[in-house]
Amino acid sequence: MSAPAATPSDLEIAQSATLRPIQDIAAGVGLPLDALELYGRYKAKIDVDRLPRAGRLGQVVLVSGVSPTPAGEGKSTLTVGLADSLARAGKRTMVALREPSLGPILGMKGGATGGGRSQVLPMEDINLHFTGDFHAITSANNALCALIDNHIFQGNELGIDPRRISFRRVMDMNDRALREIVVGLGGPAQGVPRQDGFDITVASEVMAVFCLASSAADLTERLARITVGYTYGRKPVTVADLGAQGVMAMLLKDAIKPNLVQTLAGTPALVHGGPFANIAHGCNSVLATTTARRLAEVVVTEAGFGADLGAEKFVDIKARYADVAPSAVVLVATVRALKMHGGVPKDRLREPDAAAVARGTANLARHVATVRKLGLEPIVAVNQFTADTPAELDAILDWCRGAGLRAAVADVWGRGGGGDGGDELAREVLAALESPGRCRQLYPLEATVEEKILTIVREVYGGADVEFSERACRQLAQIRENGWDRLPVCMAKTQYSFTDDASRLGAPEGFTVHVRELWPRTGAGFIVAVTGALMTMPGLPKEPAALRMGLDGQGRAVGLF
Repeated sequence: MSAPAATPSDLEIAQSATLRPIQDIAAGVGLPLDALELYGRYKAKIDVDRLPRAGRLGQVVLVSGVSPTPAGEGKSTLTVGLADSLARAGKRTMVALREPSLGPILGMKGGATGGGRSQVLPMEDINLHFTGDFHAITSANNALCALIDNHIFQGNELGIDPRRISFRRVMDMNDRALREIVVGLGGPAQGVPRQDGFDITVASEVMAVFCLASSAADLTERLARITVGYTYGRKPVTVADLGAQGVMAMLLKDAIKPNLVQTLAGTPALVHGGPFANIAHGCNSVLATTTARRLAEVVVTEAGFGADLGAEKFVDIKARYADVAPSAVVLVATVRALKMHGGVPKDRLREPDAAAVARGTANLARHVATVRKLGLEPIVAVNQFTADTPAELDAILDWCRGAGLRAAVADVWGRGGGGDGGDELAREVLAALESPGRCRQLYPLEATVEEKILTIVREVYGGADVEFSERACRQLAQIRENGWDRLPVCMAKTQYSFTDDASRLGAPEGFTVHVRELWPRTGAGFIVAVTGALMTMPGLPKEPAALRMGLDGQGRAVGLF
């Protein structure tokens, strides 16, 4: 008897696919050729100023999920597979996704192009540099840093206090050694010594501004409003004070145009922008989502991690600033995630345990409640993995039926890419779109920063109280003094738990969330509330995925998932 064939990797599936010319993909949604700027045969940027006049805007389907395991629950895979199935059902559909960051690609989590038979292509290009957007964002960010230090060196006309510079350098890499550094050493000719540090590019305010800007003009205006630090008199200093918004916008002039690619099944996909969801607001660019709405009947997009982070921020930040409110929300649940929340250790998640899955539905229930508080009725998508048993899948479906929820098992990893793995889910989504919900924010902008945070902690996380550090209390006073307290809040919190402690799984109640710092992001237009031990520059694991990557004899990538 011959041995069973090995399951091909995501990369092998992607490399064996036959892609259509990107002009053909564009023509399928009515994109004129003069609106395309080609990056080879299979990638293009879209000049949104050359789009045809919009008629009826497409409906937005937001994909969110339960609190994930460290390996992720396949939200991007599910997003792509659902879009392919909606296209199979005859709907003019587009996908809108974030761009992957090199940090997690070379570290532990992997890329962000989906997997198996539900991927966006060309997968290795998108995961490795793509059209250079992240490099442009990094350059714009670090150009500003150079201008700040040069301004101080050249006489410091603005009176910037080097001890109170809040804007940091960035790179698109996990490099813990750069979290805290000292610059300007080496004598008077080398600048003014001060403490500094690096964040990962996807956590930067420039990335947030990039993703929330509605046009090139809005991009410039938002960049100008970024607060870079404070004077010796503790007055805020902005990019406009330095006169740096023009050069930053110039460095982003091509990056700001959405990127058009395709799924394995040929569904058009816009992959653009990529803020982290546990640190920033976790959504692809406003320009990509609004462009897709102009071209398609249904736009399937995702917000990072669970609904406590992704869906809440999508509604309270992105949809507050742009006309992208979702008409339906899909909550991705997996057997392995619910088993983990039901008390099964990470190294035993492949062992069948339907009782643990049933216990873990407490985590799913809280995410369902969050979506309902946002004015929408979720559809639960059970993303099927090969190790799942029928009893485990039934445990989730039985709970959903008892909760009065639409639900479907989706095998888009194995039977997507034009197959029928997401068709049942697509039918449930289309039925939900027939009577769409009316999205609403959790809090008014008139509420204080403290009230906004407490509302999120109680209404979304299930907590009881918020404790502010002494530093955060001082920052609250500064925020009020500068008139920034009417901005929405962006919670920076672990994705693995409703609490600020990553080890507390399931659905804990009555806990206190500890706010360590509050960062005004005056260009992006929100206040970041940093909780627990969250870092804005991740580190690499003991065995980075990068050590398994390389090139084969034909110069093609290997080891990339």
